[in-house]
Amino acid sequence: MDDRTPVTTDRAPGAIGPYSQAIRSGGFLFTSGQVALDPQSGQLVQGTVEEEVARVLDNLDAVLRAGGSGLEHVVKTTVFLTDLKDFEAMNAVYARYFGTAKPARSTVQVAALPRRARVEIEAIARV
Repeated sequence: MDDRTPVTTDRAPGAIGPYSQAIRSGGFLFTSGQVALDPQSGQLVQGTVEEEVARVLDNLDAVLRAGGSGLEHVVKTTVFLTDLKDFEAMNAVYARYFGTAKPARSTVQVAALPRRARVEIEAIARV
């Protein structure tokens, strides 16, 4: 028996490939990585890394809420940065969104991200 349920919302950018925005399974929600695409225009947010991180986390929260969860229920994130020099700026915005509900986290530098984004974040949350 397959208990995987795809989750979609128009409050976050649609998938730009053959994947789901998230999958709900076994009491958890597993999100695909979110980059700083504006959900309405489909264009990458232009601005500072802080603005990109805020858009990413807004997109992530929209997907989580569509799946019956939210940032407050996230147990693990993975942050992908194209430059670890942006770690401090990313961390400041990330801390504002997660407050005292600090999930486990991995942060890694990658060579490139889709659409030339500087940051991508994926999450696992309780439903």
